[in-house]
Amino acid sequence: MKMTKLPWQQLMPETETFEQYLRKSPEPITSLVDLQPRYTNALSLFLHANSPFDILLTHCDESYTSFQLVESLVKELSKEISLPPVTFKGDYVSQGNVYRFDKTIDGLFNATENLVFDTWIEMNSLFGTVYQHNGIVHLQPGRIHQVNGGILMLSANAILSQPLMWFRLLKIIETGQYEWLSNDDNRSLPVCIHPMPMKIKLIIVGDRDNLAELEEMVPDLHQISIYGEIEHSLTLIDETTFVQWQSYLVDIAYKFSGMTIADDAWPVLIRHAARYNEDKLNLPLSPLFWQGYFKEVSLFSDDNICNQIALDTRAEAKLYRESYLLERIYDEFELDQILIDTENHVVGQINGLAVLSYPGHPRAIGEPSRITCIVHLGDGEVNDIERKVELAGNIHAKGLLIMQAFLLSELNLNQQFPLSASIVFEQSYSEVDGDSASLAELCALISAISEVPINQQLAITGSVDQFGNVQPIGGVNEKIEGFFTVCERRGLTGSQGVIIPASNQRHLSLNDEVINAVKEGQFHIWTVEHASEAIELLTSVKYREESSEIDLITLMQKRILQSIDTVDETPWYKRLLRLS
Repeated sequence: MKMTKLPWQQLMPETETFEQYLRKSPEPITSLVDLQPRYTNALSLFLHANSPFDILLTHCDESYTSFQLVESLVKELSKEISLPPVTFKGDYVSQGNVYRFDKTIDGLFNATENLVFDTWIEMNSLFGTVYQHNGIVHLQPGRIHQVNGGILMLSANAILSQPLMWFRLLKIIETGQYEWLSNDDNRSLPVCIHPMPMKIKLIIVGDRDNLAELEEMVPDLHQISIYGEIEHSLTLIDETTFVQWQSYLVDIAYKFSGMTIADDAWPVLIRHAARYNEDKLNLPLSPLFWQGYFKEVSLFSDDNICNQIALDTRAEAKLYRESYLLERIYDEFELDQILIDTENHVVGQINGLAVLSYPGHPRAIGEPSRITCIVHLGDGEVNDIERKVELAGNIHAKGLLIMQAFLLSELNLNQQFPLSASIVFEQSYSEVDGDSASLAELCALISAISEVPINQQLAITGSVDQFGNVQPIGGVNEKIEGFFTVCERRGLTGSQGVIIPASNQRHLSLNDEVINAVKEGQFHIWTVEHASEAIELLTSVKYREESSEIDLITLMQKRILQSIDTVDETPWYKRLLRLS
């Protein structure tokens, strides 16, 4: 058995290993290349003079800040590989009704930039326009002319919203020349305008869904392009990576808010980083997150210094602003409008944990949920009421079926299971999905069959596989804090707590209220690796013990045998008429 009660020190990121670096003031990062090794590799191949690829697909969020990050990497690598500046020049010369391009002269169509980017752009702004004024034809260059011979960076969303722009860009890249088109599909150009030579490299920035849509439009897209990903987290391997992350934050804080980071701010920043990433061992690099974070902190700091006081004040103010919905939800529990038992022992009832995301609300909310199970004579079917009424998704149904398969395998029956059961999330009126409740449902089913009560002072989360192994789930911090808040409002008993998968321990970065309660022995957190460990904690009865007749497996088998005997001894017509 590997169930473990966690000490309070393991409920947040461990910083002792890096203590010596927390007391130093790191220098701002001088190179972003080391933080993005995979993307740098793709970018180097893309920028190479003899590169076979003119399109770079970049997986990243489409924020202006992310575009700036890619721009910085391009400029940094351009210096390393000595990429020559753009020198394309030329202009159009009119000969009656014919406009010919002359690349021997300086003019309106000289390239001025090595790289230009736009998070959103319209067709005319990108490709330029042809218009007449007082009978004179004018050629207005677009952004693409500014960067002729260089790199154009666009968002996938802008391209998808204007499919014609996408196909025109592909044609320019394929043919190496730019052709003028009329702004009005019903009219031709007023004069004959010859094509002009154009050599551009295109970087497309987008999330996976948008990049997938581009591939649907051009099925061979990955054959004519190179793919790269901006990594939004840094795996904490050793002291070197930690110092790199520190230097990156120093640079971000100063660049976007003019702040310097004090030594006492680092432990708090590490906790917030682990909370944001839901992982102690992966530190977030998202420029969009840190930009907004430090700008907000600057409102609560003196002399533009990011210290512990400013960080704590910012966190308290943010929680207060966003807490109205949280308070109303927890009021419902306190006033018994949502029924949750946090003190007794009940057969077939368990406290599951869920994370709710409300549309338009910025914060995920942990909310305990009462799951109940009732067992009766039947054909062996376990009815998922949520699924029956179409309030549960496919993943939830999959988790329930896996749980049933494990239990039937453990009971090792040589005939059909003689009992039926119904499982439901009580007072649940919206759709639920995910398999994070399958461990709780399994424990409730075992309790209902064995008729052994479950300790309602405990709540549980986790999914199980067909061998009973407990698997990790998401939102573990919010789930723990949600149940803790309900217990705290009713009064902590010293025996309340939460059971989580052992593999979720690396994701813990809990708030001070929970940590202090665990430190004082008023609240507890256990980790388990197998379903048998969880049910033993919940019932205080051994799951399987060869020398005992009161273990859970034995109690379930006895209940099943009694059910079989009842079925065999009672004539079918009496059962049908409910006669004794």
